Amino acid sequence: MRNPSEENFYFPAEWHPHEATWLSFPINTDTWEERLERIYPAYFKLIETIALSEKVRINANDAKTIELINGLLEKFEISKSNIELYEHRTNDSWCRDHGPGILVNRNNAERLIIDWEYNAWGGKYPPYNNDNEIPQKIAKVLQLDFVSPGIIMEGGSVEFNGRGTVMTSKSCLLNKNRNANLNQKQIEEALIKYYGVEQVLWIEDGIVGDDTDGHIDDTVRFVSENKVITMVEHNKSDANHAILKENLDLLKKMRLLDGKPLDIIEIEMPKPVVDSGERLPASYANFCMTNGHVIVPTYRCDNDEKALEVIQSCFPERKVVGIDSTEIIWGLGSFHCLSQQEPSPNFV
Repeated sequence: MRNPSEENFYFPAEWHPHEATWLSFPINTDTWEERLERIYPAYFKLIETIALSEKVRINANDAKTIELINGLLEKFEISKSNIELYEHRTNDSWCRDHGPGILVNRNNAERLIIDWEYNAWGGKYPPYNNDNEIPQKIAKVLQLDFVSPGIIMEGGSVEFNGRGTVMTSKSCLLNKNRNANLNQKQIEEALIKYYGVEQVLWIEDGIVGDDTDGHIDDTVRFVSENKVITMVEHNKSDANHAILKENLDLLKKMRLLDGKPLDIIEIEMPKPVVDSGERLPASYANFCMTNGHVIVPTYRCDNDEKALEVIQSCFPERKVVGIDSTEIIWGLGSFHCLSQQEPSPNFV
C-alpha cells in the first residue's frame, strides 16, 4: 500500500485553492423527518454561494434525485453553469465525513484520495454502506488513485493548518466505537502516515448535542497556519461552558512545529437552539470555506452579527456570508458537515 507521507503528499488547509466543493444531496427522512423540504432554501443558498467561485459537485442518490435537484435549481433561480450532478447512491447528506480526503503532492501536484472507512459515527445510523463507497466513486470520476487504510475516520474530526499540523479531539478519535483495536499512538501514526502531517494536537471534547462524539469542526478551526478560532460559552450555567473552557486552556498550552503558540480568537456560542425539547449542536465554527467566501451558519440570535464580524476579520480576502441554519441544524450538522473540498492540483 502506498505511504502518502513518504511520497510527500499532504492534506491542504481548507483555504488552499479549490477545484470544487462536493456535497451529498439530502434524502434521508430519518435525519430530516418532515423538515426535509424546509431545509431547501438554506441548502440551495449554500449551493449558490459555493458556485460563485468554484464548481459544486453533488452526489445525487438516483435519477429521481437529479430531477429534483434540477427542478429546485430552477425554482431558486440558480445558474447550473458551475454545478455538476453525479448519480452516486448515498445514505445521508454529511459529505464532510463520508466524502474523500484528497491529498496534493508537494513535488508534482499529483492528487491522491484517502478512502477511509465510514461507520456513521460509531454505527449510530445504519445503513451507511452507500456513503462508505463514495470516496472510491469520486476517485473514479476524477480518475485519481486511492489508498484504503482500513481505518474509520471522518473529515469533521480533523482540522489542518496545511503546514504539518492536524488537530482533533480525544472524545471522537479515541472512542472505541470507531477503531477499538487502535490506541492513541496508533491513531497518531495513521494521521501522520495518511494525511502527510508531522504533529497531532489534541483537545478533549465537543459541544452538547453533537452526535459525532465531539467533532472538532464545531469547536476549533484553523483560519491560518498559526491562528485558530475557538468557541467559548460565557454563561457558566450552560453545559458547554466547562467543555469549551477546558479546550481553550489546552489551546493556550499548545505549540506548533516552530515552537510558537497558537494565535487564539474566541467566538461566543450562539444562544442555545432547542427544538422539540432537544438541544441542537449549533455553532458558528461549522463554517465552510470556498475560493471566494466563508459560509457561516447563523441561528436567528443576537450573537450572529458579532460572530460574522470576527470571522470576517480572519479572512480579509474572502467575503463572509451568513446563512440561516436553524432548519439545517435539526439534522445535527451544518455547512462544514455538509461539504468536502476538492483541492486544486495547480497550487502546492
